[in-house]
Order: sequence, then structure tokens, then C-alpha cells
Amino acid sequence: MTRPWHLGFGLILTAIAGYVDALGFIRLGGLYTSFMSGNTTQFAVALGHGQPQLALLPALLILAFLLGCLCGGALSALTPSRWGTPVILGFETAVVAAAFEAAVAAPDSGLASLMLALAMGAQNAALSHVQGFRAGTTFVTGALFSFGHKLALALARRGARYAWVGDGVVWLALLVGSLAGAVAYGRLALYALAIPAGIAGVLALVATILTARRASGTPTL
Repeated sequence: MTRPWHLGFGLILTAIAGYVDALGFIRLGGLYTSFMSGNTTQFAVALGHGQPQLALLPALLILAFLLGCLCGGALSALTPSRWGTPVILGFETAVVAAAFEAAVAAPDSGLASLMLALAMGAQNAALSHVQGFRAGTTFVTGALFSFGHKLALALARRGARYAWVGDGVVWLALLVGSLAGAVAYGRLALYALAIPAGIAGVLALVATILTARRASGTPTL
């Protein structure tokens, strides 16, 4: 896969993170399936208020996300570098699809939320080898800071004029994905999870094709 493809994939993956986070936030009443800073704060507040029962779910979500990071890192380490992205995306597709099935079969069990956190943790490793690239992760605080910093430098004429655009687009991808997730949940309820599962599957298939073409020496865009 070439860098333009990685950029496109990264923006779509960022949108997926926003999408499932919006579903998780609505369904879980203020918790997240990809934004672990928020869950960590919720966990600490529950403990600080002497309510360990309310700290359990955010703790489980954090642990599931961490397990996903471990799985993504292991797959990345054990797979030839050029095949890392297709393999991790395939894993993410399988887990999100399983989350969809769990949500439909047992909507009140909370299992689907944990599976989504697992998938989002793994997703962060999908493009980790692309240097200097923030898209594809499940958090955009760093991108938002970079956006503001680069914009300030551009306005002061001390940096590249349009260097801030990329970071702004990453933040916008998360925003659009979150909005889409909220709208989809309002119309489809838990069946909305079929959408990110399908998109992740398409990305995994395209990544596999592109990687195979490059391995065989066939030019790619």
C-alpha cells in the first residue's frame, strides 16, 4: 500500500472510531468504546465517590481496549510488515461483526461494547508503521493540538502555509463519524453496528488486494 492509500484508510478508520464511540456513548449512558481517556476519568470519579459498582464497566472497557492493543501489536509483530494492515483490519472486521451479532442476540449483556473496545484497541496498530501519521487511531486530541499549533505558525508566517490541513481533516473525520453513528443509532438501533463491520471488511479486502498487487510487482496508485 502506498502513502495516499494509507491516508485514505486512516481517515475512514478515524471515522469508524467516532461512529462506534457515538453508539457506545448513547448506549452506555456516557461511557465510550474507543475514547479511553473519558473512561479513565469516569472510572476515577466513580471510585472517588465511593461507588465501585459504577467503576466496573469503565474498568472492563479499558481492559478490553488494552487487550485489543496487545492483539494488534502481536499481529503487527508476527506478520510481515507489508501484510500488517490487512491482517489487523481482518481481525477488526471479525471482532466488530461479532459485536454486531452479540448486540442483536443479547442487547443488554454489555458484551458487544467490550468487543467494540477490543476492536478499537487493535485498530490503533493498523497504521502504526506509517511515520508522522495520526489518522487511523481512536483519539484525536494530539491531532487537534497539532492543528492549532500549525495554524498559529502559518498565521505568523513561521511555518508551512497549509500544514494544518491534514490534522484538521483527521479531527473532521472523527466528527463526521460520530455524527453518522448518532444518526444511525437513532434510526437503526443496534443494527447500526452492521455498518462499521461492513466498512472494515471492505477496507480489509482492499488492503489485501493492494498488498498482493504490490508483492507481485503490479503497480498501485
